[in-house]
Amino acid sequence: MSFPWVDGKLKISASAFAVVEKAAVDAYARDEEACGYIQGPSSEPDLAVDATELQNLANKYHEIDPDAHPRTGHDYFKINALKFERAVESGRAGDQPVKIFFHSHLDCGAYFSKEDAASMTMGGQAKPAYPLCYLVTAVDKGEVTAHKLFLFNQETKTFDETEYSRVEG
Repeated sequence: MSFPWVDGKLKISASAFAVVEKAAVDAYARDEEACGYIQGPSSEPDLAVDATELQNLANKYHEIDPDAHPRTGHDYFKINALKFERAVESGRAGDQPVKIFFHSHLDCGAYFSKEDAASMTMGGQAKPAYPLCYLVTAVDKGEVTAHKLFLFNQETKTFDETEYSRVEG
């Protein structure tokens, strides 16, 4: 199966950005990172149009067992992996594949951290578990200040910033 969106230069709809930004600002108010995914039609591999927010479970895990889960949702996201996997499978089957995983950063800018890389590669495996792009949204003092899109570089095993465009829709 081909995943041409991992080549970058995606077009992301304004409506998808609206969902991402609302999720990021709302999560900031809860003192946690937002997270979710953006899908788009298989017939237009470079287009991502429908964003879905996922619940950040980091605070719940931390509350239950702070020794095993020392980080809170303020600087970490933890998702229901099974729910996300089902969304990926359903998207492929329904010709609306998941193309982007998004999350926000609170008061520290839009960058791809070492922790982000470890999360996306299941603890530092050779490559990400899913063929996706990764959108990081900066929320500073409660306002969205930046978006950056990243791709996994197979040669360097790093997540590199790539271009994207915002389109109507």
